[in-house]
Amino acid sequence: MHVFVTGGTGHSGSHIIPELVAAGHEVTGLARSDTAATMLSALGAKVRRGDLQDLDGLKEAAADSHGVIHVAHRQDLLPSGGIDAVAAAELPIVLAYGEALAGTGKPLVIAGSIGSPGNGGGNLGRPATEDDLALPVGDEHKGTLRARNVVETAAIGLAERGVRSSVVRIANIAHSTSDRAGFLPTLIALAKEKGFAGYPGDGTNQWNAVHARDAASLFRLALEKGPAGKYWHAVGDGAIPVREIAEAIGSRLGLPALSVPLDELMLPGYFGFLANVVTQNYPASNLITRRTLGWEPAQPGLLADLDNGHYFPSADVPAI
Repeated sequence: MHVFVTGGTGHSGSHIIPELVAAGHEVTGLARSDTAATMLSALGAKVRRGDLQDLDGLKEAAADSHGVIHVAHRQDLLPSGGIDAVAAAELPIVLAYGEALAGTGKPLVIAGSIGSPGNGGGNLGRPATEDDLALPVGDEHKGTLRARNVVETAAIGLAERGVRSSVVRIANIAHSTSDRAGFLPTLIALAKEKGFAGYPGDGTNQWNAVHARDAASLFRLALEKGPAGKYWHAVGDGAIPVREIAEAIGSRLGLPALSVPLDELMLPGYFGFLANVVTQNYPASNLITRRTLGWEPAQPGLLADLDNGHYFPSADVPAI
């Protein structure tokens, strides 16, 4: 299969491309710079020069392929427009793919968020499943992660137009040896800065995690055999108390793990921009994904990966 991939040099994409190549697929990646082109070539992909603003170019690349995996976002818009601007820029991209692939039955797999069905806000009262749709978006959701749900909903809707579209909801924490800017590096940096590994309140709220290599295999399976109009859960560890994550970080750094009171000043005082997320509860199931696609996470879980030490250069680990 000839697969067009966007976001191929990012954390997820840099694992997806080798996964596809190893499975015998031919991959073309989108590159907007010489650096990105070099990285894509090193991963085993052919290079198509362009960017996410060139919708005609994206449609042409999609039409020339046997399927598309889209994991790129306009991160450059975050500082000025936040998540609303990112979602507004991504929606026409997904619709452009729809125009190119309509009636072909070709696969389109995009990255989604495990929080899109509302489990983070406690709306479900149970672990989220793949059958839970992304919550609708209104004006009151501007500036929140929910704003991007319009992208997931649009992608799923393309199934009605003859596109084998699906959304891979990626866990809160995607970890690997190449993770440089995710939640884990941020939490580790905060612990170093503050002198302790913090968790909100009693820390019993649950997050989920997946190894980036396991997530990559799920993108491949969704591309190869996923039915149209479905959500898939890239979740290895479905429910890890945030306190346990903090304790693991503290143990590696030789720092105490301490509660940060659920106070409107103290919580953002420690967690900064993560304050609105770190208190949420995100338990999630992967049962339908495993049964339907035969996906089985094979890489180390989150706590085991923290024990591997690659998140903690030797200079950060106290001498014994």
